[in-house]
Order: sequence, then C-alpha cells, then structure tokens
Amino acid sequence: MNIVVCIKQVPDSAQIRVHPVTNTIMRQGVPTIINPYDLFALEEAFRLRDRYGGEVTVLTMGPPMAKQALEKALAHGADRAVLLSDRRFAGSDTLATSFAISRAIANLGLRRAPEIVLTGKQTIDGDTAQVGPGIAKRLDLQQLTYVTKIVSVDLKAREIMVERRSEGGTQTLKSRLPCLISVLEGANVIRRGSVADALRAARTRIESWRAADAGIVETAKCGLRGSPTVVKRVFAPTPRAEKAIQLQASENESGRLADEVIASIFEHQPALEVSFQPNGLT
Repeated sequence: MNIVVCIKQVPDSAQIRVHPVTNTIMRQGVPTIINPYDLFALEEAFRLRDRYGGEVTVLTMGPPMAKQALEKALAHGADRAVLLSDRRFAGSDTLATSFAISRAIANLGLRRAPEIVLTGKQTIDGDTAQVGPGIAKRLDLQQLTYVTKIVSVDLKAREIMVERRSEGGTQTLKSRLPCLISVLEGANVIRRGSVADALRAARTRIESWRAADAGIVETAKCGLRGSPTVVKRVFAPTPRAEKAIQLQASENESGRLADEVIASIFEHQPALEVSFQPNGLT
C-alpha cells in the first residue's frame, strides 16, 4: 500500500504572542512543532503499513526550516520525506496550499499512485480544516473526514471501511479507494521511534522540491497571487469578566448538587426552561 501523509510545521500555540501595535502573530523566537493533529494521521499511516505492508511518504509545504518536521516524522518511522519549498508558495492561503500540495501528490503518484492520503483534521495555526478537503477535491479522491478508526481495507476490492464522528454519534462508512482521510484527535497515540528508525532517519535524504519539481507550471495559482483570502486583523480575545459559578459539595450530595446546577442553568437561561415546558419537563 502506498500512503501519503500531509503534515505541517506550526508555531507552538502555547507560546504564541500577538503584537500589541500591529495585531499580528509574533513568530520570532517561538519554537515550532509538528501540527499535533497530524501526528494522529501519521500514526494511522504506520498502523496501515503494519497491517497491509507498503510505504509511508510524508509531505509538507513550507520554508526550508520545515525540514525539521520531516526529520521528526522519519524518526517516528516514515519511509520517505518530501519538502515542497519555493518562494512562489509564500503567503499561500488554503486554496493555494491545497493546489500546490495536490500537484505534489500527483507528481509522487507518477511512480505509483497512493491508495490513501492522510491528514490531521486541521492545523492549530490556521484552524480552518480546509486544506484536506481541498486536496481531495483537486485529486478527485473520496473524502472521509473526522475519522476515528480505520476498520478495514480491502485492496483487492479497492474498498475501505472507517468509523467517523458526526453530530449524531458515530457513523460506519464504506468507500472506495483511493481516498483522503482526515483523522480526528484521540484516534491513536503516536509511537516512539526506535533506535533503528532514528539511525535510518539520519541517513535518509529529504527530497526538496521547488514548483517545477512538483510539476507546477501554473505558478499564478500559488502564493499570494493565488490566494483570494485577506486577513484583515489578528487579535487576542478579550478575557471574559464573568467568573465561573462555584457550588460547594460534599459526599452523598449528588441529588442536591444536580438540582442546584439545573436551577442555576435555568436562572441564567430562562428561555431554555420555557422550551422544556411543552414536553412536560418543568
């Protein structure tokens, strides 16, 4: 099985600061990490390789320093790593990003098309969850989002069965291959790379592709030129002045505590109490 995992190097959100004058994110001096949601996708790729064999290729788009994220992915156990880096990609929004990455995946597929493309559900910096679906649309892949478990893959029948989270609970879906899967957080736990993986990662050459290497000729669709999104302002939310309500409780008082919580909710949201009355739940 040929599996491609799209990851992104992002600033550590715990240490991001907003400039008080320009209202822009201050990235200088902020350590970078692999997007946490992408780690679940990476581990899912390893599990598929363990069950069905094959190769896991990790792909990222970013500046030269994004190579660090690929090195970590190789140390976790990835087989191949490709960095998509070109000044033409600078300033890409989700539309331009999905275009460039989809072309790179198509170029990877010249040797053998991937059966599965995996992504995290979203990134912690952009937080849009748009790039994965954008890649699927451009490559005409079946799209399976918010997946919590890959139940089975039938390579002979070219089918896959997954479980995904939905508003109403959990859905079990069967789809055809090839497909793109965005993996939900908590689906697994990323494995520790072995010493052998670390040594292999140190020897593995990370391929660096410019636009031409990825087969991209429509450079006007990349970077700022290909990005219709305009970010007007970035700002830190104003802290809420309202404090949380604290209820004192001791052992064997669950009934009283439940009544107080319900009464407090109805006190602050009277319309909610009214909405229950037609059903006889007063």
